[in-house]
Amino acid sequence: MNTVIWHNPRCSKSRQTLALLEEKSVHLTVRKYLEDAPSAEEIKDVLAMLDMDPRQLIRTGEPLYKELGLATISAPEKLIHAMVDNPKLIERPVVIHNGKAKVGRPPESVLILF
Repeated sequence: MNTVIWHNPRCSKSRQTLALLEEKSVHLTVRKYLEDAPSAEEIKDVLAMLDMDPRQLIRTGEPLYKELGLATISAPEKLIHAMVDNPKLIERPVVIHNGKAKVGRPPESVLILF
């Protein structure tokens, strides 16, 4: 099965994770998720693979998180839609492989998928 990385080239952890996977000769698809935002369904699927709730996948330190008032929102659907509308809020990188996913923080943590 193909491996996918939700990648942000401006993020050092994302670049390090991508380099690590390339070094291990992992055949993968690089999805620049800021340009090609995942759908609500894709985010739900990844959350299930990660066994996380939506807030765990959100970058709560982003100024946009505070601007949108997301700290006071508890409805999972609203948090997911905030990520769809503002992919910058999605923690990165996310690596998806064989029905499992892992956030690359630290980058080496994704190696458990292989």
